[in-house]
Amino acid sequence: MTHLILIRHGETDWNRARRIQGATDIPLNETGRTQARDAGLALRDRLDADTPLLLVSSDLQRAAETADIIGAILERPVAGRYPELRERSYGEAEGVSIDELAERWGRGPDARVPGAETREQLRERALSGLARVIADASADEPPPVVVAVAHGALIREVLAFATDEQLPADGDRLGNGSAQEFSWQDGVLRLLSYSAA
Repeated sequence: MTHLILIRHGETDWNRARRIQGATDIPLNETGRTQARDAGLALRDRLDADTPLLLVSSDLQRAAETADIIGAILERPVAGRYPELRERSYGEAEGVSIDELAERWGRGPDARVPGAETREQLRERALSGLARVIADASADEPPPVVVAVAHGALIREVLAFATDEQLPADGDRLGNGSAQEFSWQDGVLRLLSYSAA
């Protein structure tokens, strides 16, 4: 069994302004760097120093920098940047405010935005990417804890899959720097702990 921890990247200026980022490559702001440090410190407090651990991230800079900060605190290298762990591509909605998105295309994850990746496409990409990460980690014995820094919509889809659509609740926004924990065994994903904050 592999213990999988998905961490949402720290805040960006677009997060603060409530603008849709998607695949647009926006850097962390200072609040985001603080959130990344807090996530790293929380992991350091929970994990033994000798716990086998694989740290990876999306290749977008807000996730990559979050992972770099966590890695520095844990004194572990970032082992890989996975394009499969990128945020959902939002097509024409990238850069617009959340309110404008709702006004133009509807509310919620099922809003139909021209050029946007569907939830189904995102879920398939996310699960395929996580399977690749786990496969890369499985060469190590005992199986490590895998910490993957990714993005809100992607993590929401993984949560929905793992809980048969029970989590997250409509309107739950995963906080920047929040951690969701899962077990992964023989391709079966189970939620161990959930935190929207």
